[in-house]
Amino acid sequence: MSESTFSNRIGIKLLSATRFAGGFGHLAGKTVRELFIPPFPFKLILDQVHAIGVESFILVLITGVATGSVMALQFGYGLARFGGTLYVPKLTSLSILREMGPVFTSLLVAGRIGSGMASEIASMKVTQQIDAIRALGTSPIQRIVIPRLIACMVALPVLTLMADYVAIIGAMLVSKVELNISFSFFIAKTKETLTIADLFTGMAKTVVFAIFIAITACWKGLNTEGGTLGVGKTTTWVVVTSSIFIMLADFFLTKFFIITVFPKF
Repeated sequence: MSESTFSNRIGIKLLSATRFAGGFGHLAGKTVRELFIPPFPFKLILDQVHAIGVESFILVLITGVATGSVMALQFGYGLARFGGTLYVPKLTSLSILREMGPVFTSLLVAGRIGSGMASEIASMKVTQQIDAIRALGTSPIQRIVIPRLIACMVALPVLTLMADYVAIIGAMLVSKVELNISFSFFIAKTKETLTIADLFTGMAKTVVFAIFIAITACWKGLNTEGGTLGVGKTTTWVVVTSSIFIMLADFFLTKFFIITVFPKF
């Protein structure tokens, strides 16, 4: 690959990233402005909450149980070398509530719901349904973006809460069977370790993740071109972009919460 070709590709990527950043901010601003313009789309929001939350429930529960079980095993056998098996309840519950629950659930939603939103909106775009909505005097923001954004901000924290709960139960069961840690001891140490601040930070992360997942999927869907081939590319792009943002944002949010909410650390 020649140096000029490599430079051209880097320039194209930078232009694409700049276009996305500007489009994301513009769509987010329009969404906030139109959020307070009646009528409020209650029915559409309920439909999206069902699609995002209820239909993802089983997947999130299975993932939560698996995550908690694996973490208990890893911490248990790792700490056993140093005689620290009794710290498994504290480490596992804290990691689940602050990090694993919010991040894994958000990645699942980005993969399942983000791609679904993007493909649905992109299909509407290439079949000119978006233009039809505008022709009828209705804002696509109110009909398409706002219901998905609010539903995602409502459903994702609830899904994360359920994932945290079943993950801790899975960790407790594995600790009992594999590490010989009693249920009463696990529960006592978990209650001793966790605080409302741990729950708050995890839930706050999911709200930020939900905003980015929904706005990214809607923006890319509304700007899809190229027919059915463009729909496929849009779906892949949204999943990859949302996942990268979740991982990067998690670092900065964790650092922010450590400084502000957990200053003693």
